[in-house]
Amino acid sequence: MTVVVKVGGAKAVDPAGALADVAALIEEGEDVVVVHGGSTAVDDALEAMGIDPEYVETPGGVVGRFTDEETMDVFKMAMPGLVNTDLVVGLQNQGVDAVGLSGVDGGLLTGPRKSAVRVVEGGTKKIKRGDHSGTIESVNAELLETLLEAGHTPTVSVPMLGVEDDGSYTAVNSDADRSAAAVAGALDADLVLLTDTTGVYRDPEDPGTRIERVSTPAEYDELTDAAEGFMKRKVMAAEEALRGGAPTVVVGDANAANPIRSALDGDGTTIERDALPES
Repeated sequence: MTVVVKVGGAKAVDPAGALADVAALIEEGEDVVVVHGGSTAVDDALEAMGIDPEYVETPGGVVGRFTDEETMDVFKMAMPGLVNTDLVVGLQNQGVDAVGLSGVDGGLLTGPRKSAVRVVEGGTKKIKRGDHSGTIESVNAELLETLLEAGHTPTVSVPMLGVEDDGSYTAVNSDADRSAAAVAGALDADLVLLTDTTGVYRDPEDPGTRIERVSTPAEYDELTDAAEGFMKRKVMAAEEALRGGAPTVVVGDANAANPIRSALDGDGTTIERDALPES
């Protein structure tokens, strides 16, 4: 069995427990691929450089950082540099032979660049140009499988390899949850999305309303209705992973004891492939 683990980059997420759990899973004979975010590191780097991050809302209600050229340069420094290196060192300290990769390495994550995005400003839908992000259309699964077979643990970050209209390549941003989803789908692997909540809640303010398991289309509709804010992106990523080939996706608590194994044992919101409505 292969497990893809997405480790969040929010301030409230301490990756130490997840790294120790990666080591435990490998000791049990599982293959693990780590994909990580780094929103805090990027925001800190932008602040240090005197750059104000710009957040936009899509027509679907998903809020994300707008990646212009200047912000993209910060991403390239912070994500495959600082965050990825620290996670690889942390895994090595756990006895895990981790290998750091960005999405551009070996064409690991490839797809068209989105030079413009649809946003909502003041209740009006607009086209915002100058974006440096992309949509992942292919994953070099063979590269990941080769590393896994050799006993390495791939540790993946953005940027991805964006394809321009003229066929040339450039490094562009991609959402870490959706990057993890693409990897899980390509490997037919279970996906664990670790975050700073214990799952998806029916009432976003009440952890006691956590949705435990989503097994039917009706339950999936309830899930999508309940997801708000950043959780909308995680549910979107879950659907992409499941449609791509992942058997299950779990949204779980990064700060729980044994967070990955706990999530796989049902401590979170588990979404099954059969729950998806027909596309």
